[in-house]
Amino acid sequence: MKHILTFLLASFISIQCFAQYRISGKITDEQNKTLNAVAISLYTTDEAKFVKASVSNSKGIFTINSIEEGSYYLLLNSLGFKEHKTKNFQLISDKNFKTIQLTIASEELDEIVIKTEKPMIQVLADKTVFNVQNTINAAGDTGFDLLRKAPGIVIDNNDNVIVEGKNGVLFYIDGKPSVLRGEDLVNFLKTLQSSDIESVEIITQPSSKYDAEGNAGIVNIILKRDKTIGTNGSLTSGYNQGDYARFNNALSFNNRNKKTSLYGNISNGTGTGFSFLNLYRIQNNTIFDAKTETIYDYNNTSTRFGFDFYPNKKSTFGIILSANFSDSFSDSDSRTPITPQNRQNPNNVLVAGSDTDNNVYNLYSNLNYKYDNKKGTIFNFDIDFGKYSRENFNLQPNTYFNGDETQVLSQSTFYIVSPTTINLFSTKVDYEQNFLKAKLSFGAKIAKVNTVNDFDFFNRENGNDNLDNSRSNEFDYDEIVTAAYINFNKKIKKFNFQFGLRAENTNSKGTLTSTQASNNDIVERNYTDFFPSAGITFQPNQTNSFALNYSTRIQRPNYQNLNPFENRIDELSFRKGNPFLQPQYTNNLKLSHTYKYRLTTSLSYSFIKDFFAQITEAGQNNQNFINVRNVANQKVINLGISYPSKFTNWWSYYISLNASRSIYEATNPDFIGISQNSLSLYAQNTFNLPKDIRFEVSGWYNSPSIWGGTYRTNSLGSLNLALQKKFLKDKLNARIGVDDVLFTSPWSGTTQFGDLFIDGSGGSDSRQFKINLTYNFGRSEVKKARNRKTGIEDEKGRIE
Repeated sequence: MKHILTFLLASFISIQCFAQYRISGKITDEQNKTLNAVAISLYTTDEAKFVKASVSNSKGIFTINSIEEGSYYLLLNSLGFKEHKTKNFQLISDKNFKTIQLTIASEELDEIVIKTEKPMIQVLADKTVFNVQNTINAAGDTGFDLLRKAPGIVIDNNDNVIVEGKNGVLFYIDGKPSVLRGEDLVNFLKTLQSSDIESVEIITQPSSKYDAEGNAGIVNIILKRDKTIGTNGSLTSGYNQGDYARFNNALSFNNRNKKTSLYGNISNGTGTGFSFLNLYRIQNNTIFDAKTETIYDYNNTSTRFGFDFYPNKKSTFGIILSANFSDSFSDSDSRTPITPQNRQNPNNVLVAGSDTDNNVYNLYSNLNYKYDNKKGTIFNFDIDFGKYSRENFNLQPNTYFNGDETQVLSQSTFYIVSPTTINLFSTKVDYEQNFLKAKLSFGAKIAKVNTVNDFDFFNRENGNDNLDNSRSNEFDYDEIVTAAYINFNKKIKKFNFQFGLRAENTNSKGTLTSTQASNNDIVERNYTDFFPSAGITFQPNQTNSFALNYSTRIQRPNYQNLNPFENRIDELSFRKGNPFLQPQYTNNLKLSHTYKYRLTTSLSYSFIKDFFAQITEAGQNNQNFINVRNVANQKVINLGISYPSKFTNWWSYYISLNASRSIYEATNPDFIGISQNSLSLYAQNTFNLPKDIRFEVSGWYNSPSIWGGTYRTNSLGSLNLALQKKFLKDKLNARIGVDDVLFTSPWSGTTQFGDLFIDGSGGSDSRQFKINLTYNFGRSEVKKARNRKTGIEDEKGRIE
């Protein structure tokens, strides 16, 4: 702390002691046409030391503020033009270059090699961007594993994603919402490889043009796509070693010219993994000490192909086709001693198994059109079709032994077939234009989802499977969400104002078909909600930027959580849905400050009404039921700090910290209202070593916290190491790394609902050695091209 205070004091004194001046000017070409997006770099003349950078605006104007007195020169770079260096100048007052003219590069040099690298983390005004390819340790991860390394994201013991202390995140794929929820979404993300992903965007305060779903905001996964003119691609192959081996391979390609663009990728991940789950349960004065170990084999394949056609400078037509396939088999072994609380030795022991064969395929297609007149008018139109199918086969043998396991008391074997099919259709239109010296945008969307869930329960006797109609059912769910929005954005001097309103109508119907009589066979709902959003940003100077944002969000229940039928997990544990589960609504208010485009500090407050949590409640005959209920209202106060910077030219670092206080006010008599202070930290250090070697040390830490409103968890974290070296003129990239070096990522915690208490823990073989090779082939240069952005960059494919 002493060193930090000394540094801050010295910085303050230095600012006061030296005068600050402005450098400005206008940039044109040889025909005196203004040039946009020219990169201007300021250097000292004595040591050629980089000082600061700027970019020219649409009128060719640039400014560089807060520069101390000294001797400098400027370097100007723009695609298709020769690099321009100004004469040395002495800065003793504000300097205006008036007009700087750039010269077009000669035809013989119409190709310019571009070697730029985005920072690993970009903290922007409306989102935080995690650039995957610039973190060495991401190699070999699945898309779901990658989320654990994204700043500000926490994943709990039920694979729920938590952002800024809140769960309920809506996932987008290339700018479009995913229809998948819960376990189906997790399975899909596991079919993706990190080599498929360009970046992960974390949007905590979405505007009205985004779907209102997602209490904690939006996580947008941008899939990789090369924009280079010509033909190029990459080949990736990797090996991971935990308790067992895993392999991953990927191929991506791109062929682009002035009129068309054809691109695609194919990736595959296969191998074996290990996980464990321990649940110490006290129920009806009896202790159930269940310990489960699972070994699983998987084979995941993801494919994606797209084609764009540019008939002119203003229009883009696009089509996207993608498919994801996953085959997995898991073998679980569980042992549960059952002991009365007043005894030391168990009365009996349940030895259970669970062999699960899971087959998933996901097909998706998208048609899109974009019109952009480059003068403020933008029109987008999309049609999406998707089909998701999962076949699940589960064999459950159960054997009860006496206390010392010398005698079999009873045996039973169950076989469960539970296929799921999800069909999706959506269409949307977005329009934006200049209006009253501001931006006015509006649009509409219709999304229809149909899910069919079968549950066939068989008793296996003497090798024969006999269907038990009393334990079998079919649950169909139809949902149509119709939405419209309007958004207004206006800049007045140093202020930027944004106001929006989104309206969504939800019409749903759940139908349960079974032999058991139930009052919940058909549950229909039809409700309309309005979601206002607003934001004000204020930038008094180039150094500081302030923002105040407000938004309202909704979290609808997952489809399976509405199915009232009981699904057997094992002899003692069941899962059942709640057809009367209500959506939860969130009001978010966030104040943030950005200093020198790097240090970002935010303070947010959220109120969540009808918070629903996954709880475990006691049943008859020592059984327990996992259920989801509206149990409380939640208040979350979160302080967030992020800072990417450099100690030296060879040592850069990034720190992201979130400190939260969560307060749960019980609305269910069986739920105990609780509160918790928690801290999550992500840090990464990157060292540029001699011979073009990069070394990375990264890690995350979560303090004791509350997961899902019910589990009080202990602290956990992970330390990761990675090394990178490039060969063959940077075409071959070799990476090695170790995840969870200290094996500190397994979780543990306690929960109580009514008279049932659970002390649980779990984890996987998260400590892994990884090696990954990537070879880039084809053209690596880009020609001088017009400044354009294709429609697919904003509205890409949706994989559902």
